[in-house]
Amino acid sequence: MLSRRVAVATIFGAAIFVSKIILPSPIDKMVIVVQAMFLALGFLLMGALGATFVALVGGVLTALWRAPLSFFTITFAVVYGLLVDLSSLALKVKYQEGGVKTKRLVVAVTLSTAVVGLISYYVTTHILALLPRNLVLEVSILVAGIINGLVGGYLAALIWRRVLLRMWGR
Repeated sequence: MLSRRVAVATIFGAAIFVSKIILPSPIDKMVIVVQAMFLALGFLLMGALGATFVALVGGVLTALWRAPLSFFTITFAVVYGLLVDLSSLALKVKYQEGGVKTKRLVVAVTLSTAVVGLISYYVTTHILALLPRNLVLEVSILVAGIINGLVGGYLAALIWRRVLLRMWGR
């Protein structure tokens, strides 16, 4: 079972990493639908801390690529994974039989995405002072986070159902 968890986290984390390096910064921070989807799938496949494990792998790979801010890259990735895990557990997105409550999963991923986006923006502007404060950018991050969370959560539920249908022959 451990080898399966490591394999899933590695594959999903690598996919997150590739999606991060394809897009230039700061666009990669606003288009995180791939990350949202794989974190949600990580939770669904591995249960509690599944999204965190996937996020850690993706964060470490991304930090190796962008070494100057590696501490923050890994920290925000893990926080994002934890938020997806905790909100998914709190909203009880999985049925006992392995089914998924799509609306709850979408809400869990959307909230997590918006919160981590705002936290990372706050740290970047107020604590590190790397960017000036900008209301338009703040609203854009919030809107982009909500849209990415909605799409990522929905895609994860859709993929989950398709995989389950094939596995169980329904």
